[in-house]
Amino acid sequence: MSDSIEVSTVLPATPQQVYDAWLGGRRHSKMTGGRATGSKVIGGRFTAWDGYVTGNNLELEPGKRIVQSWRTAEFPDGAPDSRLEIVLAPARGGTRLTLRNTELPHGDGPKYRDGWTEHYFAPMK
Repeated sequence: MSDSIEVSTVLPATPQQVYDAWLGGRRHSKMTGGRATGSKVIGGRFTAWDGYVTGNNLELEPGKRIVQSWRTAEFPDGAPDSRLEIVLAPARGGTRLTLRNTELPHGDGPKYRDGWTEHYFAPMK
């Protein structure tokens, strides 16, 4: 059994700017405050928060959608990667970012929901 979460926010940027920042290591670092590496190709590897987060790009629709395998250093040994889907849509004030993080280790959903809000959405704004 696994946990799933969905969170959403509006960011003061265009969908393409958010997409480029999410996938670009230097921009990702700047928007969150933690060191990151990035890739803009399917299969490309990324890291975030000084290596605490790792994964690969699974599906990319420029300016619209990002799907990644995603895990933190806190995942139990042997636990599979979770799936992260980011949907970007134009909205009043910029871009509505809707984030779905599925296949999280059982019981961890609330922790990661708070983490996305505190460590991503707040600094990104």
